[in-house]
Amino acid sequence: MFAALAALAICMQAPAQEVRLTLDQCREMALQNNSSAVGAALDLKAAEYQKQEAFAEYFPRVSAMGFGFWAFNPLLEIGVKDIFGNNDFSNNLQNLIEAYAPMYGISPSYSTLNRGYLAGISVMQPLFAGGRIVNGNRLAGIGVEAARLQQSMQTRSTADEIEGYWWQIVSLQDKQELLAGSMELVDTLYRDVSAAYEAGLVTEDELLQVKLARNELLSGEVQLRNGLRLAKMNLLNSIGMDYTVISANAGEDRPYIDSVVLEAGQDTPLPPDNYYIDEESIAASMEETRLLELQVEAAGLQKKMALGEALPQIAVGATYGYYDFTGRGDFNGLAFATVQIPISDWGKTSAQLKRLQTQVDKAAAQRDYLQAQLVLSVRQSWIELTSCWDQYQLALDSEAAAEASFGRVRSNYEAGRVTVADLLQSQASLRQAADERSDALNSYRQALSKWLKLAEN
Repeated sequence: MFAALAALAICMQAPAQEVRLTLDQCREMALQNNSSAVGAALDLKAAEYQKQEAFAEYFPRVSAMGFGFWAFNPLLEIGVKDIFGNNDFSNNLQNLIEAYAPMYGISPSYSTLNRGYLAGISVMQPLFAGGRIVNGNRLAGIGVEAARLQQSMQTRSTADEIEGYWWQIVSLQDKQELLAGSMELVDTLYRDVSAAYEAGLVTEDELLQVKLARNELLSGEVQLRNGLRLAKMNLLNSIGMDYTVISANAGEDRPYIDSVVLEAGQDTPLPPDNYYIDEESIAASMEETRLLELQVEAAGLQKKMALGEALPQIAVGATYGYYDFTGRGDFNGLAFATVQIPISDWGKTSAQLKRLQTQVDKAAAQRDYLQAQLVLSVRQSWIELTSCWDQYQLALDSEAAAEASFGRVRSNYEAGRVTVADLLQSQASLRQAADERSDALNSYRQALSKWLKLAEN
Protein backbone atom coordinates (compact mmCIF):
# COMPACT_ATOMS: atom_id res chain seq x y z
CA MET A 1 0.00 0.00 0.00
CA PHE A 2 2.78 2.40 0.91
CA ALA A 3 4.62 1.58 -2.34
CA ALA A 4 1.49 2.34 -4.38
CA LEU A 5 1.01 5.69 -2.66
CA ALA A 6 4.66 6.54 -3.21
CA ALA A 7 4.40 5.69 -6.91
CA LEU A 8 1.25 7.82 -7.18
CA ALA A 9 3.00 10.74 -5.51
CA ILE A 10 5.92 10.47 -7.90
CA CYS A 11 3.54 10.46 -10.91
CA MET A 12 1.72 13.50 -9.62
CA GLN A 13 4.97 15.37 -9.10
CA ALA A 14 6.40 14.44 -12.51
CA PRO A 15 6.43 17.43 -14.81
CA ALA A 16 4.00 17.33 -17.74
CA GLN A 17 5.53 16.86 -21.17
CA GLU A 18 5.83 20.14 -23.04
CA VAL A 19 3.81 20.72 -26.20
CA ARG A 20 5.42 23.40 -28.37
CA LEU A 21 3.36 25.22 -30.99
CA THR A 22 4.38 27.61 -33.74
CA LEU A 23 2.20 30.32 -35.21
CA ASP A 24 2.01 28.50 -38.56
CA GLN A 25 0.83 25.33 -36.83
CA CYS A 26 -1.89 27.25 -35.02
CA ARG A 27 -3.05 28.84 -38.28
CA GLU A 28 -3.20 25.47 -40.02
CA MET A 29 -5.12 23.82 -37.17
CA ALA A 30 -7.57 26.73 -37.07
CA LEU A 31 -8.32 26.39 -40.80
CA GLN A 32 -9.08 22.71 -40.26
CA ASN A 33 -11.15 23.03 -37.08
CA ASN A 34 -12.51 26.58 -36.86
CA SER A 35 -16.26 26.51 -37.60
CA SER A 36 -16.22 29.70 -39.66
CA ALA A 37 -13.30 28.52 -41.81
CA VAL A 38 -14.89 25.09 -42.32
CA GLY A 39 -18.21 26.74 -43.21
CA ALA A 40 -16.53 28.95 -45.83
CA ALA A 41 -14.93 25.86 -47.42
CA LEU A 42 -18.32 24.12 -47.55
CA ASP A 43 -19.90 27.22 -49.13
CA LEU A 44 -17.28 27.04 -51.87
CA LYS A 45 -18.09 23.39 -52.54
CA ALA A 46 -21.79 24.20 -52.68
CA ALA A 47 -21.13 26.97 -55.23
CA GLU A 48 -19.09 24.56 -57.38
CA TYR A 49 -21.91 22.02 -57.32
CA GLN A 50 -24.37 24.75 -58.29
CA LYS A 51 -22.16 25.60 -61.27
CA GLN A 52 -22.30 21.95 -62.32
CA GLU A 53 -26.10 22.11 -62.11
CA ALA A 54 -26.19 25.17 -64.35
CA PHE A 55 -23.81 23.57 -66.88
CA ALA A 56 -26.13 20.56 -67.19
CA GLU A 57 -28.75 22.85 -68.79
CA TYR A 58 -26.69 22.83 -72.01
CA PHE A 59 -27.34 19.12 -72.56
CA PRO A 60 -30.51 17.43 -73.88
CA ARG A 61 -33.13 16.27 -71.45
CA VAL A 62 -33.71 12.57 -71.85
CA SER A 63 -36.73 10.92 -70.22
CA ALA A 64 -38.38 7.52 -70.32
CA MET A 65 -42.15 7.05 -70.06
CA GLY A 66 -44.49 4.12 -69.52
CA PHE A 67 -48.31 4.13 -69.61
CA GLY A 68 -51.01 1.48 -69.42
CA PHE A 69 -54.78 1.29 -68.79
CA TRP A 70 -57.66 -1.17 -68.41
CA ALA A 71 -61.23 0.13 -68.85
CA PHE A 72 -64.40 -1.49 -67.45
CA ASN A 73 -66.10 -0.66 -70.76
CA PRO A 74 -64.48 0.01 -74.12
CA LEU A 75 -63.58 3.66 -74.58
CA LEU A 76 -64.66 3.52 -78.25
CA GLU A 77 -67.78 1.68 -79.55
CA ILE A 78 -69.10 2.29 -83.11
CA GLY A 79 -72.35 0.96 -84.60
CA VAL A 80 -74.17 1.37 -87.95
CA LYS A 81 -76.14 4.33 -86.74
CA ASP A 82 -72.92 6.06 -85.66
CA ILE A 83 -71.77 5.85 -89.30
CA PHE A 84 -74.95 6.42 -91.35
CA GLY A 85 -77.08 8.27 -88.86
CA ASN A 86 -80.60 7.55 -87.67
CA ASN A 87 -82.59 6.82 -90.86
CA ASP A 88 -84.49 4.00 -92.50
CA PHE A 89 -81.43 2.64 -94.27
CA SER A 90 -79.36 2.46 -91.14
CA ASN A 91 -82.26 0.98 -89.18
CA ASN A 92 -82.83 -1.77 -91.76
CA LEU A 93 -79.10 -2.48 -91.95
CA GLN A 94 -78.85 -2.59 -88.16
CA ASN A 95 -81.71 -5.11 -88.02
CA LEU A 96 -80.00 -7.34 -90.58
CA ILE A 97 -76.69 -7.23 -88.71
CA GLU A 98 -78.34 -8.02 -85.40
CA ALA A 99 -80.14 -10.95 -87.01
CA TYR A 100 -77.14 -12.56 -88.73
CA ALA A 101 -74.22 -11.46 -86.52
CA PRO A 102 -74.79 -14.15 -83.86
CA MET A 103 -74.86 -16.78 -86.57
CA TYR A 104 -71.32 -15.89 -87.63
CA GLY A 105 -69.96 -15.10 -84.14
CA ILE A 106 -69.39 -11.40 -84.68
CA SER A 107 -70.49 -8.37 -82.69
CA PRO A 108 -73.18 -6.08 -84.13
CA SER A 109 -70.92 -3.09 -83.22
CA TYR A 110 -67.21 -2.38 -83.20
CA SER A 111 -65.56 -1.64 -79.85
CA THR A 112 -61.93 -0.94 -78.96
CA LEU A 113 -59.66 0.82 -76.46
CA ASN A 114 -60.66 -1.33 -73.53
CA ARG A 115 -56.99 -1.80 -72.61
CA GLY A 116 -53.60 -0.65 -73.86
CA TYR A 117 -50.07 0.40 -73.01
CA LEU A 118 -47.09 2.26 -74.36
CA ALA A 119 -43.43 2.71 -73.46
CA GLY A 120 -40.96 5.07 -75.01
CA ILE A 121 -38.06 7.45 -74.63
CA SER A 122 -37.91 11.15 -75.54
CA VAL A 123 -35.11 13.66 -76.04
CA MET A 124 -35.57 17.42 -75.78
CA GLN A 125 -32.77 19.83 -76.75
CA PRO A 126 -33.24 23.56 -76.06
CA LEU A 127 -31.83 25.72 -78.85
CA PHE A 128 -32.64 29.14 -77.44
CA ALA A 129 -34.07 29.96 -74.01
CA GLY A 130 -33.84 33.73 -74.07
CA GLY A 131 -30.20 33.60 -72.95
CA ARG A 132 -31.14 32.19 -69.55
CA ILE A 133 -28.93 29.12 -69.89
CA VAL A 134 -25.84 31.12 -70.85
CA ASN A 135 -26.48 33.82 -68.26
CA GLY A 136 -27.33 31.20 -65.64
CA ASN A 137 -23.93 29.59 -66.17
CA ARG A 138 -22.22 32.96 -65.94
CA LEU A 139 -24.11 33.69 -62.73
CA ALA A 140 -23.05 30.31 -61.30
CA GLY A 141 -19.43 31.09 -62.25
CA ILE A 142 -19.69 34.39 -60.38
CA GLY A 143 -21.06 32.46 -57.41
CA VAL A 144 -18.00 30.19 -57.38
CA GLU A 145 -15.60 33.12 -57.58
CA ALA A 146 -17.49 34.98 -54.87
CA ALA A 147 -17.42 31.92 -52.59
CA ARG A 148 -13.68 31.55 -53.19
CA LEU A 149 -13.11 35.21 -52.31
CA GLN A 150 -15.24 34.88 -49.19
CA GLN A 151 -13.27 31.82 -48.17
CA SER A 152 -10.03 33.77 -48.59
CA MET A 153 -11.46 36.63 -46.54
CA GLN A 154 -12.59 34.21 -43.84
CA THR A 155 -9.13 32.61 -43.84
CA ARG A 156 -7.58 36.02 -43.29
CA SER A 157 -10.09 36.81 -40.54
CA THR A 158 -9.41 33.48 -38.82
CA ALA A 159 -5.66 34.08 -39.05
CA ASP A 160 -6.10 37.55 -37.52
CA GLU A 161 -8.08 36.06 -34.65
CA ILE A 162 -5.48 33.37 -34.01
CA GLU A 163 -2.63 35.88 -34.18
CA GLY A 164 -4.42 38.11 -31.70
CA TYR A 165 -4.58 35.24 -29.21
CA TRP A 166 -0.99 34.27 -30.09
CA TRP A 167 0.58 37.65 -29.42
CA GLN A 168 -1.46 38.07 -26.26
CA ILE A 169 0.08 34.86 -24.94
CA VAL A 170 3.55 35.88 -26.11
CA SER A 171 3.18 39.19 -24.29
CA LEU A 172 2.15 37.42 -21.10
CA GLN A 173 5.09 35.00 -21.45
CA ASP A 174 7.44 37.97 -21.83
CA LYS A 175 5.97 39.55 -18.72
CA GLN A 176 6.47 36.30 -16.84
CA GLU A 177 10.17 36.36 -17.74
CA LEU A 178 10.46 40.00 -16.69
CA LEU A 179 8.64 39.25 -13.45
CA ALA A 180 10.95 36.32 -12.78
CA GLY A 181 13.94 38.66 -13.10
CA SER A 182 12.37 41.15 -10.70
CA MET A 183 11.49 38.33 -8.32
CA GLU A 184 15.07 37.12 -8.30
CA LEU A 185 16.29 40.61 -7.40
CA VAL A 186 13.74 41.06 -4.62
CA ASP A 187 14.47 37.57 -3.23
CA THR A 188 18.15 38.43 -3.06
CA LEU A 189 17.34 41.77 -1.45
CA TYR A 190 15.02 40.06 1.05
CA ARG A 191 17.75 37.67 2.13
CA ASP A 192 20.26 40.51 2.50
CA VAL A 193 17.87 42.72 4.48
CA SER A 194 16.81 39.78 6.67
CA ALA A 195 20.43 39.09 7.50
CA ALA A 196 21.04 42.78 8.16
CA TYR A 197 17.94 42.95 10.38
CA GLU A 198 19.11 39.99 12.44
CA ALA A 199 22.46 41.72 12.79
CA GLY A 200 20.73 44.89 13.92
CA LEU A 201 21.91 46.93 10.94
CA VAL A 202 18.45 47.85 9.55
CA THR A 203 15.09 48.53 11.06
CA GLU A 204 12.08 46.22 10.95
CA ASP A 205 10.29 48.77 8.77
CA GLU A 206 12.83 48.25 5.98
CA LEU A 207 12.40 44.47 6.22
CA LEU A 208 8.61 44.82 6.04
CA GLN A 209 8.89 47.05 2.96
CA VAL A 210 10.94 44.40 1.16
CA LYS A 211 8.53 41.69 2.27
CA LEU A 212 5.58 43.76 1.04
CA ALA A 213 7.26 44.26 -2.34
CA ARG A 214 8.00 40.53 -2.52
CA ASN A 215 4.36 39.62 -1.79
CA GLU A 216 3.22 42.11 -4.42
CA LEU A 217 5.39 40.37 -7.01
CA LEU A 218 4.06 36.97 -5.92
CA SER A 219 0.51 38.25 -6.35
CA GLY A 220 1.39 39.55 -9.81
CA GLU A 221 2.87 36.16 -10.64
CA VAL A 222 -0.42 34.44 -9.73
CA GLN A 223 -2.42 36.90 -11.83
CA LEU A 224 -0.08 36.46 -14.78
CA ARG A 225 -0.27 32.67 -14.55
CA ASN A 226 -4.06 32.69 -14.49
CA GLY A 227 -4.25 35.24 -17.30
CA LEU A 228 -1.86 33.13 -19.37
CA ARG A 229 -4.02 30.06 -18.81
CA LEU A 230 -7.15 31.88 -19.95
CA ALA A 231 -5.37 33.21 -23.04
CA LYS A 232 -4.12 29.70 -23.89
CA MET A 233 -7.64 28.33 -23.47
CA ASN A 234 -8.96 30.85 -26.01
CA LEU A 235 -6.22 29.91 -28.46
CA LEU A 236 -6.58 26.15 -28.06
CA ASN A 237 -10.36 26.30 -28.36
CA SER A 238 -10.03 28.32 -31.58
CA ILE A 239 -7.63 25.81 -33.18
CA GLY A 240 -9.59 22.77 -32.00
CA MET A 241 -6.88 21.34 -29.75
CA ASP A 242 -7.95 19.38 -26.68
CA TYR A 243 -6.38 20.16 -23.30
CA THR A 244 -6.98 19.82 -19.58
CA VAL A 245 -6.66 22.23 -16.67
CA ILE A 246 -5.88 19.37 -14.24
CA SER A 247 -2.34 18.04 -14.52
CA ALA A 248 -3.34 14.55 -13.32
CA ASN A 249 -5.71 14.18 -16.30
CA ALA A 250 -3.08 15.05 -18.89
CA GLY A 251 -2.21 12.54 -21.60
CA GLU A 252 -0.41 12.26 -24.90
CA ASP A 253 -3.36 13.66 -26.87
CA ARG A 254 -4.61 15.91 -24.07
CA PRO A 255 -1.82 18.12 -22.68
CA TYR A 256 -1.92 20.08 -19.46
CA ILE A 257 -2.61 23.77 -20.11
CA ASP A 258 0.63 24.92 -18.47
CA SER A 259 2.70 22.51 -20.60
CA VAL A 260 1.66 24.24 -23.85
CA VAL A 261 4.44 26.61 -24.87
CA LEU A 262 4.48 28.95 -27.85
CA GLU A 263 7.62 29.19 -29.93
CA ALA A 264 7.76 32.87 -30.80
CA GLY A 265 10.52 34.47 -32.80
CA GLN A 266 12.35 37.17 -30.93
CA ASP A 267 13.64 39.08 -33.97
CA THR A 268 12.74 42.76 -33.81
CA PRO A 269 10.84 43.80 -36.96
CA LEU A 270 12.09 46.61 -39.16
CA PRO A 271 10.60 50.14 -39.20
CA PRO A 272 7.33 50.66 -41.14
CA ASP A 273 9.04 52.40 -44.10
CA ASN A 274 10.53 49.05 -45.12
CA TYR A 275 7.03 47.64 -45.71
CA TYR A 276 5.26 50.56 -47.36
CA ILE A 277 3.07 49.95 -50.42
CA ASP A 278 0.71 52.43 -52.02
CA GLU A 279 -2.67 52.31 -50.26
CA GLU A 280 -4.76 52.49 -53.44
CA SER A 281 -2.80 49.62 -54.99
CA ILE A 282 -3.46 47.51 -51.92
CA ALA A 283 -7.17 48.38 -51.89
CA ALA A 284 -7.51 47.57 -55.62
CA SER A 285 -6.03 44.09 -55.10
CA MET A 286 -8.12 43.15 -52.05
CA GLU A 287 -10.73 40.39 -52.19
CA GLU A 288 -13.34 42.85 -50.99
CA THR A 289 -12.82 45.02 -54.10
CA ARG A 290 -13.29 42.10 -56.48
CA LEU A 291 -16.33 40.97 -54.50
CA LEU A 292 -17.92 44.39 -54.98
CA GLU A 293 -17.34 44.10 -58.74
CA LEU A 294 -18.95 40.67 -58.74
CA GLN A 295 -22.04 42.04 -57.00
CA VAL A 296 -22.53 44.52 -59.83
CA GLU A 297 -22.00 41.80 -62.45
CA ALA A 298 -24.42 39.47 -60.68
CA ALA A 299 -27.11 42.17 -60.57
CA GLY A 300 -26.69 42.75 -64.31
CA LEU A 301 -26.99 39.03 -65.09
CA GLN A 302 -30.12 38.74 -62.96
CA LYS A 303 -31.65 41.47 -65.10
CA LYS A 304 -30.73 39.55 -68.27
CA MET A 305 -32.25 36.39 -66.80
CA ALA A 306 -35.51 38.24 -66.23
CA LEU A 307 -35.44 39.55 -69.80
CA GLY A 308 -34.94 35.99 -71.07
CA GLU A 309 -38.32 34.98 -69.65
CA ALA A 310 -40.01 37.38 -72.11
CA LEU A 311 -38.02 36.22 -75.18
CA PRO A 312 -38.99 33.32 -77.48
CA GLN A 313 -37.93 29.83 -76.50
CA ILE A 314 -37.04 27.28 -79.17
CA ALA A 315 -36.41 23.58 -78.70
CA VAL A 316 -36.28 20.43 -80.81
CA GLY A 317 -36.89 16.88 -79.74
CA ALA A 318 -37.63 13.33 -80.70
CA THR A 319 -39.50 10.41 -79.19
CA TYR A 320 -39.55 6.73 -79.99
CA GLY A 321 -41.34 3.80 -78.39
CA TYR A 322 -43.70 0.85 -78.55
CA TYR A 323 -47.48 1.16 -78.28
CA ASP A 324 -50.45 -1.20 -78.23
CA PHE A 325 -54.03 0.13 -77.87
CA THR A 326 -55.93 -1.99 -80.40
CA GLY A 327 -54.27 -5.35 -79.91
CA ARG A 328 -51.78 -4.79 -82.69
CA GLY A 329 -48.65 -3.31 -81.15
CA ASP A 330 -45.91 -1.58 -83.11
CA PHE A 331 -42.86 0.66 -82.79
CA ASN A 332 -43.03 4.26 -83.91
CA GLY A 333 -41.22 7.54 -83.48
CA LEU A 334 -41.51 11.19 -84.31
CA ALA A 335 -39.44 14.37 -84.34
CA PHE A 336 -40.80 17.73 -83.33
CA ALA A 337 -39.90 21.36 -82.73
CA THR A 338 -41.46 23.84 -80.32
CA VAL A 339 -41.53 27.61 -80.33
CA GLN A 340 -42.93 29.47 -77.34
CA ILE A 341 -43.43 33.22 -77.55
CA PRO A 342 -44.69 34.98 -74.38
CA ILE A 343 -47.22 37.67 -75.26
CA SER A 344 -49.15 38.72 -72.19
CA ASP A 345 -46.15 39.11 -69.80
CA TRP A 346 -44.47 42.06 -71.50
CA GLY A 347 -45.98 44.62 -69.13
CA LYS A 348 -44.96 42.60 -66.09
CA THR A 349 -41.48 41.95 -67.49
CA SER A 350 -40.99 45.63 -68.30
CA ALA A 351 -41.71 46.61 -64.69
CA GLN A 352 -39.48 43.78 -63.47
CA LEU A 353 -36.59 44.97 -65.63
CA LYS A 354 -36.94 48.50 -64.30
CA ARG A 355 -36.92 47.17 -60.76
CA LEU A 356 -33.84 45.06 -61.39
CA GLN A 357 -32.07 48.02 -63.01
CA THR A 358 -32.44 49.88 -59.72
CA GLN A 359 -30.63 46.97 -58.07
CA VAL A 360 -27.82 47.27 -60.64
CA ASP A 361 -27.53 50.99 -59.96
CA LYS A 362 -27.61 50.39 -56.22
CA ALA A 363 -24.84 47.77 -56.44
CA ALA A 364 -22.71 50.15 -58.54
CA ALA A 365 -23.23 52.97 -56.02
CA GLN A 366 -22.31 50.67 -53.12
CA ARG A 367 -19.22 49.53 -55.01
CA ASP A 368 -17.98 53.09 -55.52
CA TYR A 369 -18.64 54.04 -51.89
CA LEU A 370 -17.15 50.90 -50.34
CA GLN A 371 -14.07 51.05 -52.55
CA ALA A 372 -13.37 54.49 -51.11
CA GLN A 373 -13.95 53.04 -47.64
CA LEU A 374 -11.45 50.26 -48.36
CA VAL A 375 -8.81 52.82 -49.28
CA LEU A 376 -9.60 54.63 -46.03
CA SER A 377 -9.31 51.38 -44.07
CA VAL A 378 -5.90 50.63 -45.61
CA ARG A 379 -4.68 54.13 -44.76
CA GLN A 380 -5.91 53.69 -41.19
CA SER A 381 -3.95 50.43 -40.98
CA TRP A 382 -0.81 52.28 -42.08
CA ILE A 383 -1.36 55.03 -39.53
CA GLU A 384 -1.91 52.38 -36.85
CA LEU A 385 1.33 50.68 -37.90
CA THR A 386 3.40 53.87 -37.72
CA SER A 387 1.78 54.85 -34.43
CA CYS A 388 2.64 51.45 -32.90
CA TRP A 389 6.22 51.88 -34.07
CA ASP A 390 6.44 55.31 -32.46
CA GLN A 391 5.02 53.93 -29.22
CA TYR A 392 7.57 51.13 -29.33
CA GLN A 393 10.45 53.60 -29.78
CA LEU A 394 9.21 55.67 -26.84
CA ALA A 395 8.90 52.53 -24.74
CA LEU A 396 12.50 51.60 -25.60
CA ASP A 397 13.69 55.05 -24.51
CA SER A 398 11.69 54.81 -21.30
CA GLU A 399 13.11 51.37 -20.52
CA ALA A 400 16.67 52.57 -21.18
CA ALA A 401 16.11 55.55 -18.89
CA ALA A 402 14.61 53.29 -16.20
CA GLU A 403 17.58 50.90 -16.45
CA ALA A 404 20.05 53.79 -16.07
CA SER A 405 18.11 55.19 -13.13
CA PHE A 406 17.90 51.80 -11.44
CA GLY A 407 21.65 51.29 -11.90
CA ARG A 408 22.42 54.59 -10.15
CA VAL A 409 19.92 53.97 -7.35
CA ARG A 410 21.32 50.48 -6.78
CA SER A 411 24.86 51.85 -6.58
CA ASN A 412 23.73 54.50 -4.12
CA TYR A 413 21.89 51.87 -2.07
CA GLU A 414 24.97 49.67 -1.89
CA ALA A 415 26.91 52.75 -0.81
CA GLY A 416 24.31 53.47 1.86
CA ARG A 417 23.19 56.81 0.40
CA VAL A 418 19.53 55.82 -0.31
CA THR A 419 17.00 53.68 1.50
CA VAL A 420 15.59 50.31 0.50
CA ALA A 421 12.29 52.03 -0.32
CA ASP A 422 14.04 54.09 -3.00
CA LEU A 423 15.57 50.93 -4.47
CA LEU A 424 12.22 49.12 -4.52
CA GLN A 425 10.49 52.07 -6.15
CA SER A 426 13.20 52.29 -8.83
CA GLN A 427 12.95 48.55 -9.46
CA ALA A 428 9.15 48.79 -9.81
CA SER A 429 9.55 51.63 -12.33
CA LEU A 430 12.00 49.51 -14.33
CA ARG A 431 9.59 46.56 -14.39
CA GLN A 432 6.72 48.81 -15.50
CA ALA A 433 8.86 50.27 -18.29
CA ALA A 434 9.84 46.75 -19.42
CA ASP A 435 6.17 45.66 -19.46
CA GLU A 436 5.23 48.70 -21.53
CA ARG A 437 8.05 47.95 -23.97
CA SER A 438 6.85 44.35 -24.32
CA ASP A 439 3.25 45.50 -24.91
CA ALA A 440 4.37 48.08 -27.47
CA LEU A 441 6.49 45.54 -29.35
CA ASN A 442 3.68 43.00 -29.55
CA SER A 443 1.23 45.70 -30.65
CA TYR A 444 3.62 46.63 -33.46
CA ARG A 445 4.01 42.99 -34.46
CA GLN A 446 0.24 42.58 -34.70
CA ALA A 447 -0.17 45.78 -36.70
CA LEU A 448 2.67 44.73 -39.01
CA SER A 449 1.15 41.28 -39.54
CA LYS A 450 -2.17 42.90 -40.45
CA TRP A 451 -0.45 45.27 -42.90
CA LEU A 452 1.55 42.48 -44.54
CA LYS A 453 -1.64 40.45 -45.10
CA LEU A 454 -3.20 43.44 -46.85
CA ALA A 455 -0.07 43.93 -48.97
CA GLU A 456 0.01 40.25 -50.01
CA ASN A 457 -3.36 40.41 -51.78
